[in-house]
Amino acid sequence: MQAFTILQSRFVPLSIENIDTDQIIPARFLKATTREGFGENLFRDWRYLDDDAAKPRPDFVLNQPQYSGQILVAGKNFGCGSSREHAAWSLADYGFRVVVSSFFADIFTNNALNNGVLPVTVPDGFLQKLFSLDSEATLTADLNLQTISIDATGEAVSFEINSYKKTCLLNGYDDISFLLSCKDDIEAFEKKSFRVIEQNSRPLEFDSEYNLIGNHQHKKNNSKKFTSIY
Repeated sequence: MQAFTILQSRFVPLSIENIDTDQIIPARFLKATTREGFGENLFRDWRYLDDDAAKPRPDFVLNQPQYSGQILVAGKNFGCGSSREHAAWSLADYGFRVVVSSFFADIFTNNALNNGVLPVTVPDGFLQKLFSLDSEATLTADLNLQTISIDATGEAVSFEINSYKKTCLLNGYDDISFLLSCKDDIEAFEKKSFRVIEQNSRPLEFDSEYNLIGNHQHKKNNSKKFTSIY
């Protein structure tokens, strides 16, 4: 997964609310098992007439040459509907690294983060300001600072992100590569734990007064002298 730190880009405005995952990537395109090629069918039913790639709808924003960039700005409740991860695959494959909205479906949020797409939740008022900007305007999304700003005015808002997912995005980790990055720490912990277990597994020895002797804590015991393993 490609690491993400800061992105300055123009953006594509899609001011439609309640965009569900079946509109992001229709179900008939879910047969593929790899992530490549899904961008061709992103918003397929809105992009083309009669499901024909040779007939782009001129009124749809992805077909309008004045709009471009790696940031998609969408209406409230983006990514609702089914849990298909293909929705995040299609956005990433098309080239979007950031999606901005005032609300995201939870499952979509996790799917996006797992595929290197940063969902940025902003207040409704700020979202409307973005929609009012011209096609040449640029935005800057800063993952370290957890802010997104309008470059022309400097106005910025903060956004929330799970700390673990933030670490993964900053380093380009998926869940497996994150674990692999912790290999040295895991091995050190295992060695330390083994030494503690080995030390505490030695037989307990008691003196004639039934007190523990050796490196163990001394305590009274009314039972007979014995040796045990724990």
